[in-house]
Amino acid sequence: MSMGKEKFKTMRRFEIPYAYKPLALRKTYRFRISNDRLQNSLNFRIQGHKMVLVEVEGTHTLQTTYSSLDVHVGQSYSVLVTADQPAQDYYIVVSTRFTSQVLTTTGILRYSNSACPVSGPPPGGPTIQIDWSLNQARSIRTNITASGPRPNPQGSYHYGMINTSRTIRLASSAGQVNGKQRYAVNSISFVPTDTPLKVADFFKIGGFGVGSISDNPTGGGIYLDTSGMGADFRAFVEIVFENPENIVQSWHIDGYSFFVVGMDGGLWTTDSRNQYILRDAVSRCTTQVIK
Repeated sequence: MSMGKEKFKTMRRFEIPYAYKPLALRKTYRFRISNDRLQNSLNFRIQGHKMVLVEVEGTHTLQTTYSSLDVHVGQSYSVLVTADQPAQDYYIVVSTRFTSQVLTTTGILRYSNSACPVSGPPPGGPTIQIDWSLNQARSIRTNITASGPRPNPQGSYHYGMINTSRTIRLASSAGQVNGKQRYAVNSISFVPTDTPLKVADFFKIGGFGVGSISDNPTGGGIYLDTSGMGADFRAFVEIVFENPENIVQSWHIDGYSFFVVGMDGGLWTTDSRNQYILRDAVSRCTTQVIK
């Protein structure tokens, strides 16, 4: 990934409720962190404080301690922060990740008996370090001893023991089609039909049909089509998201959650399955994909 010289620019200051509802000494508070932006991954940190991760999009996680967290587009985290530092004000910092120009914004974390305002620059964080982000993502695991029936710690659903019936590789691409910028999956850039898709498929109207998109990247140029991929009811499918571009992408499956069992740079091969997390991967509906 090529990046230019780092430049720092301050975004608008945002307001943190706890700046006006001070923290009581030695109390523990839950922070809910979400990235609802359209493009940039963010790094969240609180000056002088550690964060204990407890939840990711409804999944109870192992209670791992972090000094900062990468929050990618469409993702949410819950962390516990204990007010165990000297009574004063501390920076809350959010900065962009994997951008040539690093944008930073701050808030204030205030103790109820604060005797000192913030001073100096806000604490720095990671900027373009890809391996740092990948290692952190791999360290986020499901707490299989929480919210499950006993004595079976993982309940009745051992996803790693279920055979997959199909592998789907989805690769993105971008380019010009008819003089306009288009984006595609497996070379197809989606265009809607005048007829609702389920009606068109049932009555075979307008040439649309399920199965018009390949299970694997074609390597060809981008073309326009109303793509539809079929799937069998209750099938257990392996899906590989591939990103050939020099940006971090977020892939989302609407209405479904999936186990994020593997993540790495480079090309996926069948040998990549040897690194899969088959016991306690986090279930989510949106995941980051790095080149």
